[in-house]
Amino acid sequence: MEPGVRQYLIRILNTLAMGLLWMAVNMTAGIMYDLAFIHEHVRLGNILFYIWFVSSLGAFLWWVIRTWSKPIGFDN
Repeated sequence: MEPGVRQYLIRILNTLAMGLLWMAVNMTAGIMYDLAFIHEHVRLGNILFYIWFVSSLGAFLWWVIRTWSKPIGFDN
């Protein structure tokens, strides 16, 4: 397999894996532990969950942009 194609496929798989991991962590915390839903009043757990959600989304997007902005070595 060409080195550039291999790097490209690895980059795609890494992005998919990190995206699925990010979604699994946030769905587990938000849905299974009931932190995403506000029932009678806002709890501390809700606030901490949404702070985590926004900050981890920012970190994930930063990682994706940084990963995909590197050039792929097709000309090796």
